[in-house]
Amino acid sequence: MQLFIDFLPIVAFVIAYWLTDIKTAIAVIMVAMTLQVVITYALKRTVSRMLLTSAALVVVLGAISLAINNDLVFKWKPTVLNWVFCAVLLVSRYAGDKPMMQRLLESVAKGEIRLLATDWQQLNLMWAGFFLLSGAANLYVAYNFSEGVWVNFKLFGLLGMTLVFVLLQAFWLSRHGLPTESQNNTES
Repeated sequence: MQLFIDFLPIVAFVIAYWLTDIKTAIAVIMVAMTLQVVITYALKRTVSRMLLTSAALVVVLGAISLAINNDLVFKWKPTVLNWVFCAVLLVSRYAGDKPMMQRLLESVAKGEIRLLATDWQQLNLMWAGFFLLSGAANLYVAYNFSEGVWVNFKLFGLLGMTLVFVLLQAFWLSRHGLPTESQNNTES
């Protein structure tokens, strides 16, 4: 259910674009992101900072784009979001006791992922690099291709890049991960 809710705004944006125009699609995603925040809060009684940041960027950049009649402002949203993530990951190397990727994966995986400290740092840097590259790719497409190509890149290109990177990360984690407590207990 949550996966459906997470992808609904972008799918609504693309469908609205295909059926109408970019201005309508921007308005649709602004409403969809707002609904996503409300529905997520209703179901979980909490909303992640990542979702709030993304929703805020959609609403603010979307409103600016519509107000000044310039969709290029809105096209910067994926780049700004990706570069914010990159900056957070890079800062986390020096602020706090653990890199951000370690904090995120430990909270999600409940101790099922164990790495050496140097591997956590490397994983953190790989994700920072991915977000930097994703943001740059978005700008490249936004400035060098048609609006329709950018819309399709936003749905298929960025999603495809993310899926490939996640698969590569899963492979990398399988090669660098240390045995967990549950694995150690079953081997005894």
